[in-house]
Amino acid sequence: MPGKVVIFENDTRKRFNYLHFFCKGKVIMMVQRRIKLRLDEVKDFVAAACKCDFDIDISYNRFTVDAKSIVGVLGLDLNQTLTVSYNGYDSEFEKYMNHFAVAC
Repeated sequence: MPGKVVIFENDTRKRFNYLHFFCKGKVIMMVQRRIKLRLDEVKDFVAAACKCDFDIDISYNRFTVDAKSIVGVLGLDLNQTLTVSYNGYDSEFEKYMNHFAVAC
C-alpha cells in the first residue's frame, strides 16, 4: 500500500477493537469483533452483512473469507470463535453483531 499508515489508537477495553489509521489525510476506522456463530445463524449473519455498503471479512486462524459469502462462512470452523473485521459503520449491523459478541 503506497504512503505511510500510522496507527494512533487501539481500544481493547471492550468486546471489540477499534483500530484508527491515519492515511492520506483521512482517519480510517477498522473494527474487529470476536463472535460465535451457530449453523442456523449463518444465513441471517450473511444477510445482515450483505446490507452493508463496506467490505466485511470473517476469519479463523489463517483462513479469511468474505462475510457476504454464505459458502465462505460455512467453510469456516463454526465451533471456534471467529473474528469479524470491517471498515465502516452501520447501526443496524452493529446491533446485530452485539447478539454474537464474545468477551475477549
